[in-house]
Amino acid sequence: MGDGAVSIIRLVIDLYATVLLVRLLLQLVQADFFNPISQTIFKVTAPVVETLHKIFPTFGRFNTAALVSAILVKWSFFIIMIGFEKVLVGQLPAYLFVAVLSLLASLIQIYFYGILILAISSWVGTTNHPTVRVISQIIDPYMKPFRKVIPPIGMIDISPMVAIFVLMFIRGQVLPVLNGLI
Repeated sequence: MGDGAVSIIRLVIDLYATVLLVRLLLQLVQADFFNPISQTIFKVTAPVVETLHKIFPTFGRFNTAALVSAILVKWSFFIIMIGFEKVLVGQLPAYLFVAVLSLLASLIQIYFYGILILAISSWVGTTNHPTVRVISQIIDPYMKPFRKVIPPIGMIDISPMVAIFVLMFIRGQVLPVLNGLI
């Protein structure tokens, strides 16, 4: 198969792993389960997570089955690539670490775009939409320390900008260093 098929496979795997990561975050922050977005995410991820939940239990609010599922889904891309002869079998353990780093990058993207969506929705005034509410429930615990340290300037809250700078620093400086360890 060509590079187009590989790109489609990567896209589907990345999307599903990101949805698994969002499920983990929803449970971690105890988001509103009755929100239609939350229910959809739980229904889409239930087959994989509930299967692994028998082996990996939940500790408090931390669903280890969702995390392991996301790692395995990301790692499965490299296993699939063995069939396309783009990955050697001996490299699979190293690609497990790459899968974890890829999930960290996805987590940064979730928070980055979540902050942007919340900022734009606060300008437009659509903060009561179910999607905005669930994004807010995920993003608020990350934003809380920034809001404590950086007070609003008049009516302008600059803490989202600082939070985004921190995310960009981690993505641009920390993740490449971790990638270099492979």
